[in-house]
Amino acid sequence: MNVQKSYREREKGQLYLVPTPIGNLQDMTFRAVDMLKEADLIAAEDTRHTRKLCHAFDIDTPLISYHEHNKHEREDELVERMNGGQIVALVSDAGMPAISDPGADLAARCIEEGLSVIPLPGANAVLPALVTSGLSTEAFTFLGFLNRKKKEKEQALNEWKLVKSSLIIYEAPHRIKETVQSIIKVLGNRQIALCRELTKQYETIIRGKAEEVLTEIEHSGIKGECVLVIEGASDKDVNEASVPAWWENITIKEHVEHYIDRGEGSKEAIKMTAKDRGMPKREVYQIFHVT
Repeated sequence: MNVQKSYREREKGQLYLVPTPIGNLQDMTFRAVDMLKEADLIAAEDTRHTRKLCHAFDIDTPLISYHEHNKHEREDELVERMNGGQIVALVSDAGMPAISDPGADLAARCIEEGLSVIPLPGANAVLPALVTSGLSTEAFTFLGFLNRKKKEKEQALNEWKLVKSSLIIYEAPHRIKETVQSIIKVLGNRQIALCRELTKQYETIIRGKAEEVLTEIEHSGIKGECVLVIEGASDKDVNEASVPAWWENITIKEHVEHYIDRGEGSKEAIKMTAKDRGMPKREVYQIFHVT
């Protein structure tokens, strides 16, 4: 058990999680600026990027890099400094540190060491995307970045298929088309909002059915980092999923034969069976022709 009283007298140093703007410098809070000035050290994902931010706000606190490729050796050094009484401010390149970010590991390590981890409120992309999406804000699930591989991505989406909360994911612009295609394939033609370049000059929000948004992506192209907000499962989706599929108690071969009896060619029958069962066509083909 760990009870943290963030602003009482302290014997050790502390880790502050300090959000930074995701595009508009005016989103930097007074408190964030003060904290970066008061800290003994700023741990930054990219010191070159953070140095520009510090210059804009006259912050001269020393910087040290902390990122995915050096986090293990840096953790020991930072924890040692905090155990010695220093205050470390952690920042990412943009937004809230420790969200889809290696800073989460440092925060967990500090908690294990009995050090206070103190979050500051501020800029992030998740909540602005949600509230501008027009979709339900009663409950939401943040999925971060999905796996880059199509199969694993679709498996992840399938795991959330019957969840009623709005789903939020981050995505890179060069993968956004494939991801929306996967959403249509796995979740259906749900209402979605594609938010790109939030808080920046070319901020764009595309709202509509997934197929409509896909058409817009294909027509206009997408640049800049993206946040996707996806409508949650409806009561109809959940109720239909609880009813056993008509083919559950028959073999794959009988499943294919069902479509052939309806007048489909064997190739089309195999394709339809594979779609029903969520299987690769080649597996259905082998089972139908070998057994």
